[in-house]
Amino acid sequence: MGTTEPPLRGAIFTIEQLELHAKTLAAGHALSPGRGDDRLLRRLADSERVIDRCHELMSGAHAAGRRLTLSADWLLDNHYVIEEQISLARAHFPRGYSRQLPHLKGGESAGLPRVYDLILQFISHVDGRVDAEALARFLSAYQSVTRLTLGELWSVAIMLRLTVIENLRRVAVSMS
Repeated sequence: MGTTEPPLRGAIFTIEQLELHAKTLAAGHALSPGRGDDRLLRRLADSERVIDRCHELMSGAHAAGRRLTLSADWLLDNHYVIEEQISLARAHFPRGYSRQLPHLKGGESAGLPRVYDLILQFISHVDGRVDAEALARFLSAYQSVTRLTLGELWSVAIMLRLTVIENLRRVAVSMS
């Protein structure tokens, strides 16, 4: 099923720590010139395939009477929710939109949209638990150092979906 990437887990931050982290990210993010690609949509399609395959494996194991972990049970029970979120992300993130967003020049997220990396960092440090106040303060702290474009702000909700789906993909692979 591809290379195993660990789930998105960093130290869990308080809101104040999130704000400091956002400012550090803003100071360190260097943008690449030119336009990016649609790598996020390709990754979304690949994540859907990986999650579906893991769901099939867990369904087979369940049908065979094997005990499943709580995570595997959750995947079985909530697969339809994941599929719904994938469909929403695909519908609300038009092909080519990613190319218009500022992309990072270096680091692990080189070539990816800056806002995607920003939300990935947020999700990593809140253990996937999205809180509106924490997100607003995180984004505000980032923008106190570096302004995000209107397009980036518009895409925050979609980036949240994409990063949570990415994390579900990583957790699903770790279960199989």
